[in-house]
Amino acid sequence: MAYKITLIPGDGIGPEIADATVRALEATGVAIDWEHVELTAAVIEKSGSSLPPHVLESLERTGVGLKGPVTTPIAGGFKSVNVAIRKQLDLFANVRPVFTLPGLKTRFEDVNIDMVLFRENTEDLYSGLEHEVVKDVVESLKIITRFASIRIANYAFAYARKNHRRKITAIHKANIMKLSDGLFIRCCREVATEYPDIAYNELIVDNASMQLVMRPETFDCLLMPNLYGDIISDLAAGLVGGLGVVPGANMGERHAVFEAAHGSAPDIAGHGVANPTALMSSAILMLRHLGESAAADRLQRAIAATYAENKHLTRDVGGHSGTRNFTDAVIGHLT
Repeated sequence: MAYKITLIPGDGIGPEIADATVRALEATGVAIDWEHVELTAAVIEKSGSSLPPHVLESLERTGVGLKGPVTTPIAGGFKSVNVAIRKQLDLFANVRPVFTLPGLKTRFEDVNIDMVLFRENTEDLYSGLEHEVVKDVVESLKIITRFASIRIANYAFAYARKNHRRKITAIHKANIMKLSDGLFIRCCREVATEYPDIAYNELIVDNASMQLVMRPETFDCLLMPNLYGDIISDLAAGLVGGLGVVPGANMGERHAVFEAAHGSAPDIAGHGVANPTALMSSAILMLRHLGESAAADRLQRAIAATYAENKHLTRDVGGHSGTRNFTDAVIGHLT
């Protein structure tokens, strides 16, 4: 039986990296029946909704989605597609593994980085509760609940135990926001007592940012509210080569959407030079979610071998190849 999966290529470089990822998945031998769904800035503008009904209907029907980037306007226009999908499907856990790729030149290429970031996905300042109090004075509400905090902490600790991770660090600003971040930290502490086999500690977010760029190899799992998780996850990606090489997963009780965290890069769209590593790596997380661990391992090794070989890398990571050549190399390394 083939897996029924929603494919949202997106816009900009999205269709190119989605095509490359589909080719790589086909080469693993896992049978997938793709349900193609168009979601672009133009579609959103026409529909008047950042999450048109046909997109939500497909994701609700299949339960699993693979999504490329969709252009989001800054300081105006429609709201973020990603935020809308997470809210509508209650995808409460954003999971981003960040790890060193062999042969990839970074500022930390002599350090082995291997961490997993867990970001609460449904509340905090991303609740979107903001208004203009009086002219030129805007108020945004930060929402932290016990329900959401306990849920993301349980998810992180359960993941850590299942995947043999050794330590979870909760990131906060409870020294200043004593009620909101204080609640988040108290919930993390409560859940930590149920997992005595996993070490637990806490860092204030500004100190955590400094420690990440000074000693990234000392981190294992990071557990964060929404805003800090958004910022820190991009910082962590920069340690290993940028958003073009790290995967992302948005997990809920009944649905899961796997996506590249980077943008649509319209300046290089259509030139065949986009790096599909992030979306391919997100597809690896999808395969694991589906229980296809052997295929996931094979594709992971193939991507690593392509980077170690250093002959078919895209321009953003110091190479001279295009999307198709990189994908061909990955497929050639599948064993």
